[in-house]
Amino acid sequence: MANIGYMQIVRHCNQYCRFCSNPSSGYMLDLDTAKREIDDFAARGYFGVILTGGEPSLSDLIPEITRYAVANGLHVRMITNGSRLGTDPELAQQYADAGLRHFHVSIHSCREELEDFLTGVKGSHTLAMLALEKLGAAGVTVNINTVINKFNADHLDENVKVFTTRFPFLRHFVWNNLDPSMGRAETNRDTAHRLADFELSLARAMRYLSKTGRTFRVERVPLCYMTEFAHCSTETRKIVKGEERIVHFLDEKGTVRQTDFRHPKAESCKHCSLNDVCGGLFELGEHYDLGELHPVFVSKDDIVRKVLAEAD
Repeated sequence: MANIGYMQIVRHCNQYCRFCSNPSSGYMLDLDTAKREIDDFAARGYFGVILTGGEPSLSDLIPEITRYAVANGLHVRMITNGSRLGTDPELAQQYADAGLRHFHVSIHSCREELEDFLTGVKGSHTLAMLALEKLGAAGVTVNINTVINKFNADHLDENVKVFTTRFPFLRHFVWNNLDPSMGRAETNRDTAHRLADFELSLARAMRYLSKTGRTFRVERVPLCYMTEFAHCSTETRKIVKGEERIVHFLDEKGTVRQTDFRHPKAESCKHCSLNDVCGGLFELGEHYDLGELHPVFVSKDDIVRKVLAEAD
């Protein structure tokens, strides 16, 4: 099992995304606590750790945390909006030298005005592009993370084509379906979409990446909306492999260990051939309609074989 844990480094951020599920607070992780969390991941035999936030690059402890994790045999990644990486000419190389050589850069639209609108910061698109340039020059692995929302649901395929054309070193994309009931998305209801809104553009995006030899993962999207690439569902992969996920939050949630990756399902899901390996519909509020779910009839065994044959 390739379990990978999450550590929130800070809870504040230099952006104000309309759909953020982790609104800013004054909490920051200190080095001693970070080391204890890393020790726990190593003792559990975890493959690696993902540094997240808030915006983790706002902490000056990233190099020290990274070196300690690497010394304990952990692979280290960071989820970042790229703003500091775009402005600091030395930061990408400093991180790489410390052993942080895998970055998930959060960019939600290739359209500059829309990206700035979604992040609440004018110029954020420009800084993200600069960050990709610097990370590419540092020779590290770079993924793109995108939250699917009402404003980008129609051009997920345009995003991947623009980004991979400009930055050919991008080999992996991650889409997270919006949680409409937490954080700012609960207030900014204009960000919430229906599943059908992204069905075509997500399919085109996945087919384009597959055709060009790239990889991707999709989170919180039920398999009836990605049947062709069901083996790329994060929840499905964890269900099939029996993995767990531990997240060390910097709020009242504290440490959360997740072993169940199934969410609510419709009555019709009982008739679906993929019901046993589908994560269902992630929804803690009242937005998504279970009526949008429908059974599909494809081979579950083929999907399981594909999951087990691929390394994460």
